[in-house]
Amino acid sequence: MTPARPLIPYPHALTHDEGHFVIDSDTQIRAMRGAEPAADWLAVFLRHGTGFPILTAPLTISEAEAALDNTIELILLDSDPELDDEGYRLDVMPDSIRLEANTPAGLFYGAQTLRQLLPAELETPPTAGEPPAAVPCLDIEDAPRYRWRGLHLDCARHMMPVAFIKRFLDWMALHKFNTFHWHLTDDQGWRIEIKAYPRLTEIGSQRAATPIPADRKTLDGQPYGGFYTQDEVRDVIAYAADRFITVVPEIEMPGHAAAALASYPELGCVGSGYQVRTFWGIEDDVFCAGNDQVFTFLENVLSEVIDLFPSAFIHVGGDECPKVRWEQCPKCQAAIAREGLKDEHELQSWFIRRMETFLNAKGRRLIGWDEILEGGLAPNATVMSWRGTEGGIAAAAAGHDVVMSPMSHCYLDYYQSEDTDNEPPAIGGYLPIDQVYRFNPAEGVPADKSGHVLGGQGNLWTEYMPTEAQVEYMAYPRAAALAEALWTAPAERDYGDFAARLNAHLLRLDALGVRYRQPNERES
Repeated sequence: MTPARPLIPYPHALTHDEGHFVIDSDTQIRAMRGAEPAADWLAVFLRHGTGFPILTAPLTISEAEAALDNTIELILLDSDPELDDEGYRLDVMPDSIRLEANTPAGLFYGAQTLRQLLPAELETPPTAGEPPAAVPCLDIEDAPRYRWRGLHLDCARHMMPVAFIKRFLDWMALHKFNTFHWHLTDDQGWRIEIKAYPRLTEIGSQRAATPIPADRKTLDGQPYGGFYTQDEVRDVIAYAADRFITVVPEIEMPGHAAAALASYPELGCVGSGYQVRTFWGIEDDVFCAGNDQVFTFLENVLSEVIDLFPSAFIHVGGDECPKVRWEQCPKCQAAIAREGLKDEHELQSWFIRRMETFLNAKGRRLIGWDEILEGGLAPNATVMSWRGTEGGIAAAAAGHDVVMSPMSHCYLDYYQSEDTDNEPPAIGGYLPIDQVYRFNPAEGVPADKSGHVLGGQGNLWTEYMPTEAQVEYMAYPRAAALAEALWTAPAERDYGDFAARLNAHLLRLDALGVRYRQPNERES
């Protein structure tokens, strides 16, 4: 396939036609009722990039049938069975452009495709002598393979400013990602304001020091802290929603809780002496599973989180929970005996099931890392499989929904080159862009259970990403490869073709100011 423009992700079906549609000062956007969000976004983009006063106006059914000259028409269909909820059709003709979809989200993704069909120069305000904004004539019918197309950002280890998160969401929208997994609490920091528990941000958001990136055993001696107010959280959620991105919060439990325990020591098995963890790694001190105060605390925290986040899913972590404190804790041992549990692994499962019951009663769904499988999976839980795909395959086979996010393909905090001496310090591992591109979330899942695979997600753990620039460097262009892996079916993908399109796509990332890693010759 030879694309007219470097489209990423590549559409399901594309047919080239002769000619171009040229955007000029008289071009207008007409939108049917319900199509206004995509129309408004497109108008702002075109005004910014062309300098033309692109106007928007309503579009009637009769006008849509007539195909108005020099018009970009956005049409929200009643219900076309040939298009799914996020699919779209784009027909570029010499005199008009017609974009149609069953949902506003589908129209928005079609608008992103139209954006990529235009020159990358339109990502910045126009200057004298730029080429005209011409769109090649073609027909596209497109829809994503998966409904969960996510990127994760850890803001507990290193907190990223709201302004950066908005840029991050903008780049996600360009690549048709639709889920932003926001990691907000961990041993090294509690980053979300909870009004019922002010010490979480007074104490839990501050750590005494941070490891030096090049030497994880040495601390820098500099206090580090910060958190997002609830107003800032609402602002991020609204910004994401305008780009058809759902924000899924992660509140870690029962492990990765040192910042919470430092704030409220009575929630731990020992009951005192806790500090916000400075070094990376796993902390032995976790929430006391035999203490009812813990569940009152977590339910109150999650109630405020639910009030903020409209996401159907609430991520509870559930990973890397040492059992050493539970083994020695009279309250935890009493809970094991009282509930008829076999061991501490079943205690963790009981803990997660209890939290799931609470979330389900609030109309939400629990999702957690694949350790929530240990000791038995909660009845309605969704598994995010990270230690490989085996946990996800087992969960899907048992009838549970899964999101695949294995280290083998999705850990964007891993090195991008085997020549680590010439790369910034990273957590370890090696994940080249071609490996990301070959990710297939359904691989290994029984065919009759593949519907339980919601999709996949790339993860950016920020222990070794102290700056915005480093997050960008680690995310792109690998995130572009992941976007295509989650949107385009494996049979329609070819890495050599992707690499050729990526070389041109990088011009768009340049225009957007993304500080990505330049692929080497082997990668491109």
